[in-house]
Amino acid sequence: MSLWPYSTFLLLFLMLASSNGAFGNNAANKLILQLKTLQRTQQSNNQSCYSQKSRSENGAIVLEMKHKDYCFGSTGDMNRKLQKQLVVDYIRVRSIQANIRRIIFGKVEALSQTKIPITSGVKLHTLNYIVTVTLGGRNVTVIVDTGSDLTWVQCQPCRLCYNQPEPLFNPSVSTNYQSVACNSAACQSLQSATGNSGLCGNDLTKCNYVVSYGDGSYTKGELGQDHLVLGSTSVNNFVFGCGRNNKGLFGLASGLMGLGKSNLSLISQTTGIFGGVFSYCLPSVEAKSSGSLVFGGDTSVLKNSTPISYTRMVANPQLFSFYFLNLTGASIGGVTIQDSAFGKSGIIIDSGTVITRLPPTIYKAVKAEFLKQFSGYRLAQGFSILDTCFNLSAYEEVSIPTIKMQFEGGVEMEVDVTGVLYFVKSDASQVCLALASLQYEDEIGIIGNYQQKNTRVIYDIKQSRVGFAKETCNF
Repeated sequence: MSLWPYSTFLLLFLMLASSNGAFGNNAANKLILQLKTLQRTQQSNNQSCYSQKSRSENGAIVLEMKHKDYCFGSTGDMNRKLQKQLVVDYIRVRSIQANIRRIIFGKVEALSQTKIPITSGVKLHTLNYIVTVTLGGRNVTVIVDTGSDLTWVQCQPCRLCYNQPEPLFNPSVSTNYQSVACNSAACQSLQSATGNSGLCGNDLTKCNYVVSYGDGSYTKGELGQDHLVLGSTSVNNFVFGCGRNNKGLFGLASGLMGLGKSNLSLISQTTGIFGGVFSYCLPSVEAKSSGSLVFGGDTSVLKNSTPISYTRMVANPQLFSFYFLNLTGASIGGVTIQDSAFGKSGIIIDSGTVITRLPPTIYKAVKAEFLKQFSGYRLAQGFSILDTCFNLSAYEEVSIPTIKMQFEGGVEMEVDVTGVLYFVKSDASQVCLALASLQYEDEIGIIGNYQQKNTRVIYDIKQSRVGFAKETCNF
């Protein structure tokens, strides 16, 4: 300690004193982030994320969920992943905004309990969280995305497939697999689910699909149906995409689980079983950390530490598939952010986008207040979408102001301590405020998964509401 500069020692003393309530009510609005602990866990991860566990509890199926970006690779790989994740997240959000403009201005037509472990995973458009389910009698590890509708996996025979550790799904060895006909309701639903109509060639017994993403990634194949098992719950005749031509940033997962609101999404296809309700708790980046994906409305199986508060979903007929909420306010370290843009347009909550995007005027006010409270640290160069960065490599821990988002009905979601700052470099020499600005005021904001960590988020489509509660994610 004698080697530390006096100013650094004094600063740490003041922060620790503040966190222990030495300065009145400030303690309730501060969080302690253990920097060195995070660095060690990020550098030591080398675990497999496949074949996640599941369990049945009080009629619910619980699927284990993990973050795959932290399952493989060296420290050098971690820096590359952390930085690439931001670049690809930018591409995903630009794609979402472009699709929204196309739908709105192009006037395109609108778009029992099971708990499964969730693991944060390799990116498909920076989609990070994966679960394992059983399709056609074999396990498949898929990325969870509330911003997509069609569930799909890579299939044999495959004309173009990216590498995946698991064997490709082979419909010819499944006794229950059937092609979906071109004149079926499922084929007709592709337009609203994917933005592209079903493609029918000379063989009318097959319906072909195409899903394109903003970065040039895509999946093409045929619609099929087979027996799906979530934990111990069976779903007969589940419609999904059998991808035979797939290219892009899909990581190492076998495919994608679509949890949007269109007729083809998994949650819509299982409404009769789960009542249109699912929830998740997204784990943080610590080694062996796992969360859960739960299907069904029985909250007794959840491990939330605070009561669930519900806010209504905002109806948007043109963008039906997305989950919209009304963001009415925000606070930084207990200080209310004043901006006239709050409550004027809906904000999307999305499990696939990483970093939360705010309208420019709101972001500017949030950034100013955060810098006012998080002062005295060396600034660092911004990276990609993040422009408020610090060099914290000299500290073992720092005291950071709380970030809270308020929604219609007085509902509040407090961002977990691990969701406030983003490590661009794992040695903490470049750590940034994990929020970003939209390019234009008329774009739609998005609540990303980085700010949803260690929070139970409940989607109740039947009652058109979303619930929040604190929870330390642990399968």
